[in-house]
Amino acid sequence: MAQLHNRISRKELKEKILNDHTPRITISFYCYFRIEEPDLFRNQLYKELKALDVLGRIYLAHEGINAQISVPEHAYEMLRSYLYSHEPLNGIRLNIAVDDDGKSFYVLDVKVRNKIVADGIKDPEFDMANRGRYVNAEEFNRLTNEPDTVVIDMRNHYEYEVGHFEKAIEVPSDTFREQLPMAVDMMKDDKEKNIIMYCTGGIRCEKASAFMKHQGFKNVFHLEGGIINYVNQVKEKGIANKFHGKNFVFDQRLGERITEEVIANCHQCGKPADTHVNCINDACHLLFIQCEECKAKMESTCSNECLAFIHLPEDQQKKLRSGIDKGRNVFNKAKIRLEEINKIKD
Repeated sequence: MAQLHNRISRKELKEKILNDHTPRITISFYCYFRIEEPDLFRNQLYKELKALDVLGRIYLAHEGINAQISVPEHAYEMLRSYLYSHEPLNGIRLNIAVDDDGKSFYVLDVKVRNKIVADGIKDPEFDMANRGRYVNAEEFNRLTNEPDTVVIDMRNHYEYEVGHFEKAIEVPSDTFREQLPMAVDMMKDDKEKNIIMYCTGGIRCEKASAFMKHQGFKNVFHLEGGIINYVNQVKEKGIANKFHGKNFVFDQRLGERITEEVIANCHQCGKPADTHVNCINDACHLLFIQCEECKAKMESTCSNECLAFIHLPEDQQKKLRSGIDKGRNVFNKAKIRLEEINKIKD
């Protein structure tokens, strides 16, 4: 089936959104439900959202939808009405960004995937319907005050590094598919405890809670709407906030400021810093934390090698970049952290 696509260059689209002063709202949502024909639904969705000037990244699969988007303020109600017109999405929670400049996305990508969250689960008996219990912000705070409650962060190491909940356990890994069996192994001696799992918007911790129950854990909970919904509830209800630092987000902002605390450090000089950047070298684009001083000194690069690279003639840079597959290039302290945890266990 032919798919509808944007035909304007991404560079032009980025410049357009940066110069556009139309107020926009950044939203995330997901829903696990059966989509019989993802390709057909994809084209319908793309056409309707394009008409509303929606930008962002949406993944569809037979198991459901996962979306991070932005919409002009004046079109928000129309967007919600359209989404709610689909029975499985009727009443779905739309997580509104906590710290938003309206420049989170500059193109609309709607892609069909095998799964909306890559989990590595191959057991045909696994059932998303058998998931943990939702907890809201008040329930989360109450349960985490109890000594028999364990809080597990189901995000990547670089997300945990800049911000997390009090006493949250990190599952130090590069990918969600690796974290699932690791979380089971880490909790194998504590099956009777209350286990609360959380992530950015709820999609990963919901699946993780179902996986834990599939592995025989009984008292499993997951934070409804993730960190984004929790922080909004805390503000609305005036209750205590147990999240510290920054909430990493997968768009142009790379983070939402939740508290003024800076709990991470610059990966280059070690000073307190929590600003994620991508190395400016097009042959690298490493995601890492860089303070303002190092940004100026290193000219937004991650290493002396990349600093030297960006000063080469452009034709030489292009030749050296040819054939390079950057893949998922992230400054990785996860393996180091895992070794530290294993030493403590031993």
